[in-house]
Amino acid sequence: MIMTEQDRLAEEFDEHRGHLRSVAYRMLGSLPEADDAVQESWLRLSRSDPRDVANLRGWLTTVTGRICLDMLRTRGARREQPLDVHVPDPVVSPAGGMDPEQEALLAESVGLALYVVLETLTPAERLAFVLHDLFAVPFDDIAALLGRSSNAAKQLATRARGRIRNGGPRPDADLAGQHDVVGAFFAAARAGEFDALVALLDPDIELRSDFGAGRPGVSAVIRGATAVAGRALMFARPDATVHPILVNGAAGVVVTVAGRPFSVMGFTVRAGLIVAIDVLADIDRLARLDLPSFSG
Repeated sequence: MIMTEQDRLAEEFDEHRGHLRSVAYRMLGSLPEADDAVQESWLRLSRSDPRDVANLRGWLTTVTGRICLDMLRTRGARREQPLDVHVPDPVVSPAGGMDPEQEALLAESVGLALYVVLETLTPAERLAFVLHDLFAVPFDDIAALLGRSSNAAKQLATRARGRIRNGGPRPDADLAGQHDVVGAFFAAARAGEFDALVALLDPDIELRSDFGAGRPGVSAVIRGATAVAGRALMFARPDATVHPILVNGAAGVVVTVAGRPFSVMGFTVRAGLIVAIDVLADIDRLARLDLPSFSG
């Protein structure tokens, strides 16, 4: 079978597909939208003359960034009112570890909290930070995408870094220790032990719950150890089963009720204390995630 030029181009594109999906996921925080962006980047490549592309990976990275920037701007214009809380799509893995594809998708980023902070950035700030700080795209190339000067692109990335630094620390490197703290959290909640819960929480903890746009007033951000412990006791369900998993490479759980996913929870554990909890309980979005099957 003779391989055509288009076949060779498709083969080269597939070598970069995982990298491009990682770029798009960081930009969009949505796995389906990331796949759409990668597909669009292929369509643009297939309509281009590859002889004009000196560095295919770099070209595809900037093209994917441009596509994601347009998608973010369209998303912002489409929403009449911003959601009170939006938790990005979590990448869910077995508690024992991620597969190579998931590791490539997340690269060096750990935990869901980073992606929550990325959601607070403007599209231009997000593009500048993601492309430069995470994927080493030169500021001159980013400036060309944004139609701004290189100095302006640098300032956007600097502002983004400041927000991300204020958004919370990275989780502990000890994954087993993270799971132990999360297990103790649920044990204390089931037992109704308020003081034990508070002792596991950082004084400045944030609990972010996303129940979806269809349930206004339910999604919320709760701050402070006392308030979060109270919420945990209030919503501890005797019919719920907690299944340890990894959420974006850090400790998390899938909560099921009667065998059906009720929520995915990502925890940020730092110095043995929980500093952030991110909860996705939007039933429609949970149904689109690649979750393990649970019997309980």
